[in-house]
Amino acid sequence: MIAALRGKIFEKSEGRILLDVKDVIYELNVSMITFSSIEEEGLFYITEIIKENEYTLYGFIDKNEKKLFDTLIKLNGVGPKVALAVCSTYTPTTFMDIISTQNINALKKIPGIGPKGAKRILMEMGDFEVVSSNPAKNQAISALENLGFNRADIIKAVNDLEGSVEEIIKLALKRLSKGVK
Repeated sequence: MIAALRGKIFEKSEGRILLDVKDVIYELNVSMITFSSIEEEGLFYITEIIKENEYTLYGFIDKNEKKLFDTLIKLNGVGPKVALAVCSTYTPTTFMDIISTQNINALKKIPGIGPKGAKRILMEMGDFEVVSSNPAKNQAISALENLGFNRADIIKAVNDLEGSVEEIIKLALKRLSKGVK
């Protein structure tokens, strides 16, 4: 099993790169978010999908994007193509917000996901967790949940906040007490 590959970009075209790892060239399917942040070389976290007559590698610069992809392909009716479309459309943090707030319209904007698929994803992804790039925000969310606030309301309250855990909690409590979500 390949966990990650580090190498130089040999060639890239929309949604696909060829990665040169010590003169062995691997083809990686990548999301548009990963594609837009590719430099001349890099480290890619890999998901392998092996079928009867197909061996495909998916590469991600961000571990959370890989975790989202891996979670999505385990859902009923969601294959690698749709999972990659999700990762191309939304960052893991934004997707977590969509799931937390049950925003079905945001899911329907993803190519390959219709109303039925969006409902199924919302139901099956209810427990999806992603580590934010902001650890202070994660700690604040956890603390506010322990105080008994609704997770969807918390996500809305902390969405645009930055700072220390204490600052985020203080500002979020103000918003939550005023009903601003």
